[in-house]
Amino acid sequence: MAISLQKGQKVELHKSNGGDLTKVIVGLGWDTVQQTKEFMFNKEAQAFDCDASAFMLQNGKMVADEDKIYFGNLSHFSGTVVHMGDSMTGEGDGDDEQIVVDLEHVPEEYDKIVFVVTIFQATNRGQHIGMLQNAYIRICDDKGQEMCKYDLNDNYEGMTALVFGELYRYNGKWKFNAIGQPTKDSNVHEIANRFR
Repeated sequence: MAISLQKGQKVELHKSNGGDLTKVIVGLGWDTVQQTKEFMFNKEAQAFDCDASAFMLQNGKMVADEDKIYFGNLSHFSGTVVHMGDSMTGEGDGDDEQIVVDLEHVPEEYDKIVFVVTIFQATNRGQHIGMLQNAYIRICDDKGQEMCKYDLNDNYEGMTALVFGELYRYNGKWKFNAIGQPTKDSNVHEIANRFR
């Protein structure tokens, strides 16, 4: 049975039979809040493109641009973190974007993988995270079985990016930390700089 996480809660990841996980799917999802009639008839305003990204850290820091996995770099050079593609609209049920992590083969120097969501051209379009609802991050095993999920329920009015959560190594085991930290960064590169 999947664990429902609270903000700041940490959980160790393992198979249902207790063994070590070798691969996980990190699913991120969100819906756009219904807007006013004026908003709905403005075609430019209707475009709401959220982007999930992952940052691979060494000793808590991102040391190179190639450790940023996002719509402009869908796969880490190690092949262990792969973004499954950019959803331009976020429409439909289920995960809007997924990132697959091969935990077993992540190079030893990486101790943390942070997952964030930004809004493409948020400032130009007057958009913010507070305009989203039903936002979540969940961890599934390699068969798609959900192990844990963190639903974000805070007020993110005026915030343009969000640190959803992180996978991290602790005593040789992988754990997940539900973070839910909003920022006012305007794009993936700005929020990445927080981890340098």
